[in-house]
Amino acid sequence: MAGFAAEPAKPNVLFILTEDQGSHLGFVGTPGVRTPHMDALAASGVYFSNAFVAYPVCSASKAALLTGRCNHINGILNNTVNYHKPAAQLSPAERANVLFQRNRIRDGVPTLTGRLRDAGYYQGVTHKLHVVPPAKFPYDEFLGDPRGREAAAFIQRAGEAGKPWLLLYNIPNSHRPYPNSDLKPIRVNPAEVKLPAFLPDTPLVRQDWAEYLAGIEEADALVGEALAALRASGQEEKTVVIFMGDHGPCFQRGKMMLNDLGLRVPFAIRAPGMASGVRSDALVSELDFTPTVLDLLGLAPIGKSEGLTLRPVLAGKAGAKIHDHIFAEITHQPFAPDGGMQERSVFDGRFHLIVRQGEGKPRQVNADLKDAKPWGNRTYAETVRVKEQFPAAYRFLTWMDPQSLGGNPPRFELYETAADPDEMENLADDPAHLADRQRLLAALRQWGIDTGDAAMKWDVAP
Repeated sequence: MAGFAAEPAKPNVLFILTEDQGSHLGFVGTPGVRTPHMDALAASGVYFSNAFVAYPVCSASKAALLTGRCNHINGILNNTVNYHKPAAQLSPAERANVLFQRNRIRDGVPTLTGRLRDAGYYQGVTHKLHVVPPAKFPYDEFLGDPRGREAAAFIQRAGEAGKPWLLLYNIPNSHRPYPNSDLKPIRVNPAEVKLPAFLPDTPLVRQDWAEYLAGIEEADALVGEALAALRASGQEEKTVVIFMGDHGPCFQRGKMMLNDLGLRVPFAIRAPGMASGVRSDALVSELDFTPTVLDLLGLAPIGKSEGLTLRPVLAGKAGAKIHDHIFAEITHQPFAPDGGMQERSVFDGRFHLIVRQGEGKPRQVNADLKDAKPWGNRTYAETVRVKEQFPAAYRFLTWMDPQSLGGNPPRFELYETAADPDEMENLADDPAHLADRQRLLAALRQWGIDTGDAAMKWDVAP
């Protein structure tokens, strides 16, 4: 009697997610930093040079990643509580928390985690969950710090369970507080780093940026441990490996801002049978993550998504294009009685438009963007101290924290980011670029209407 061929084993997924790491690593030529493990991973698959998040803060970015839906649809509009444990272990007080009740994935929005559970995957997450409710994220294991031994033990347990696996290897080391070079030496030399042009070039800011890069180097070592554990398991050839930062770094114009520093992240995918040694300039969003993973695993989509599969690029299709525009959003103080400022952005690969409404309302300034203790932020106070010497840097800081510094963030910012990567020259009021502003504004307005972005008044005249 003829037998039936066994169904091919489903691929595994190792998803390495670094916190608050912008597009800074040796592979892209960042001065002063050494990241051999990230570089090797980027070089062994497809590296996306134009990868962006949909919302530049931790919880909201993770929500976009794991649903494929933009945040005004998925429901998480800012950071929420972190319950790094199964839903069954939540206490009544934790369930009653205001943020848990309000700032959460909406009931009708499915998640990648839920889809993979239904497909028989064994799943784990290290360090923190930071999205709610946990019932939407039914991981089998909530692991501690991201170490190679944790990854190795998880892979072994998945094998014992006889299941394919996904490990979200969440690395916190590039998040503030960074390694404090006043207390212990770091390898990164402040004299060798290159600061963004919008930061004041003083010894203290150079020290702060060097410490950020030192945090990335710590994260790189943990990437190396995870990759070594995967190799030792013998499952490397049947595992999709993805490396990404969850949003830009904790400096003004980075985290919680829609400038390029806040939105652009490192993003690499190495998948069995797919292209290797490719650097793609296709415009991609973190919203593409869930559709891409499901496609690579041969699983059906979980529903509607603003993201698209990246398979055409991963398969090596010449000139493959994913998006014409990349969109992002921030809703400040979404649960205050009259709300806060609304910010949206659109990027077409050359020009980047940021639009605000409610400019006089408060902007949220996360504590780590401002406070020396406990977050070790050296740059905020230093920018204030040297404001006469570096007036442009101070002006940009006042746009981040207008309620404290009397700033007036403009209704529009327009940058030719391809030529001005630090986005120093605002072209929004330049008559020569009026057509660019209007073209991008039209695209942004249509996106807002199509996705039901009701917090913005899309009928307001420019």
